[in-house]
Amino acid sequence: MNTVEQLKQAFEQFLEENQKFVEKGNKAAAGRARKALMEIAKLAKARRAEILEEKK
Repeated sequence: MNTVEQLKQAFEQFLEENQKFVEKGNKAAAGRARKALMEIAKLAKARRAEILEEKK
């Protein structure tokens, strides 16, 4: 799976967990949402590096 697809999947997971936290008050979902955000940050950095390599 390429980085862009992984980013999409991580963002969908974040949206799902964030909704559980905000609407239902599920505190465990807050931790999972934060974890998804960290994964998004790592994937975004990786994609930036890929773009720079492709650009050269």
